[in-house]
Amino acid sequence: MDRVLGIGNALVDIMTRLKDETLLEAYQLPKGSMQLVDQAFSQKLTRATEDLDKQRASGGSAANTIHGLARLAVETGFIGKVGDDELGRFFSQDMKQAGIDPKLFHSQTDSGRAIALMSPDSERTFATFLGAAVELTGSELTPQLFTGYKYLHLEGYLIQNHELMKRAFELARENGMLVSLDLASFNVVEANLDFLSTFVKDYVDILFANEEEAKAFTGKEPEEALDELAGLCRIAIVKVGKEGSYIKRGAEKHYIRPISAQPVDTTGAGDAFAAGFLYGLVNNYGLDYCGYVGSVLAGKVIEGVGAKMDQSQWQEIKRLIASNPA
Repeated sequence: MDRVLGIGNALVDIMTRLKDETLLEAYQLPKGSMQLVDQAFSQKLTRATEDLDKQRASGGSAANTIHGLARLAVETGFIGKVGDDELGRFFSQDMKQAGIDPKLFHSQTDSGRAIALMSPDSERTFATFLGAAVELTGSELTPQLFTGYKYLHLEGYLIQNHELMKRAFELARENGMLVSLDLASFNVVEANLDFLSTFVKDYVDILFANEEEAKAFTGKEPEEALDELAGLCRIAIVKVGKEGSYIKRGAEKHYIRPISAQPVDTTGAGDAFAAGFLYGLVNNYGLDYCGYVGSVLAGKVIEGVGAKMDQSQWQEIKRLIASNPA
């Protein structure tokens, strides 16, 4: 089976259950938002929530996708940067426990962390300190890190680091790898549109976008955006939330229905879809089945809180995949 390598922002997700919403008001964090914060703010918030129930997990968009692939028994690796601190050690150990080979660089800057404040109604508000995660540079990447992998998966949050992205894709090409990119954020797409337009055409084989990202890239609605994106790369995927997804490769086009789900928290759905889709490609399945597996993972992750799933959810995913073979 082909192996998949991911590169992304190495963050520790700190899931924190709030008793009420007074803390959000006190720290001026709009409910449901994702705010980038500095180290001092993150430390202050950590102290303010030290007595609340918490769970931690290695996170970041690409890391979540790689984690999903590993849970489906795909051999994986992950490149990122963490601090030389307890959170950095936790990130590494959590990846190893999931069966992922962590290829981590270290910084004197504190590790990045996303403090997810969960309101009683399960809505999440993020205060994210990127820290060491954004210090990864292209000059740190070497050919040896890419050896033995067939696919390279990158998160769109890295697009702002043009030098890193170019180096990663050059090394992928030198190693004969197929390159997958998840656009990840419509505002990042808008801010880097000129770079992306050339970049996708020259380097990307598999492109994931939700409808907002696809519109930011092309100015078009999902199906028309899909046609345009598919003209730039080998495989284009446009996800339309609860309406499903569209996939196109050349003249081949598929509409994928979503699976029946009881949504609780949609965070991580796109990362999970990418994991399922890439799992299908690694196993040489048809595009429609790749989309089905992606839909299964996305549908199951939104039934719980957070971007990671527990053992019972993974057992159900594997049952659904097995009960509907390619």
